[in-house]
Amino acid sequence: MKLNKPKHNLFKNSMYAVEGFIDIVKNETSFKWQLLMLFVMGIVAWNLPVSFAHSSILFLSLFIPILAEVANSAIERVVDLVTKEYHILAKQAKDVGATMVLLSLVVTALIWTAVLLVAFGLV
Repeated sequence: MKLNKPKHNLFKNSMYAVEGFIDIVKNETSFKWQLLMLFVMGIVAWNLPVSFAHSSILFLSLFIPILAEVANSAIERVVDLVTKEYHILAKQAKDVGATMVLLSLVVTALIWTAVLLVAFGLV
């Protein structure tokens, strides 16, 4: 079955993205914490006595948890759309989303550790 999807342009698609960003900022405390981490650690990354390349890697790695949190929020919304009642598959879907966020934080910490070790000549 083919659905008649409305045609969108770049401006409309960008507005949908802005609406999604506003929604997640308003409704997701975890996302607010991720933005705070991006802001604080971004300042740290750009003020460390390391090269521009190292600072860039550190700063860009801070977007990994942001992206994971966005995906996790999307998973949670879809699960909540399907059912508000307890179901093991709903729980598992939400748990997997939470795992994605946790792993993103671990990967970001590993990137920071590796970059700083190299930048300060400790390896």
